[in-house]
Amino acid sequence: QVQLVESGGGLVQPGGSLRLSCAASGIIFSANAMSWYRRAPGNQRELVAGISSGGDTTYADSVKGRFTISRDNAKNTVYLQMNNLKPEDTAVYYCKSLRLRAYWGQGTQVTVSS
Repeated sequence: QVQLVESGGGLVQPGGSLRLSCAASGIIFSANAMSWYRRAPGNQRELVAGISSGGDTTYADSVKGRFTISRDNAKNTVYLQMNNLKPEDTAVYYCKSLRLRAYWGQGTQVTVSS
């Protein structure tokens, strides 16, 4: 059974930081591309950042220079370090794995507000 479990969301003030984690089980983690998506109220889900099995990364223009995606294959975990958070980063953040098919986590809420 595949499980992707996100954690680390919460309420933070503008300019603050959060680190999201996504722990995976039931997949060959090192062989999967991993990514973070988000869905803000009233918006479609959008790609935030991705990391290939080989470690290549990609970012949405809106988060470049502020967010960093990384992976620890020994811990079957992908991370999203989010710095200089803005109110427009408020969304539910989802973890996704992709190899032969895609799996999604349940999401974690990030709220940026003063």
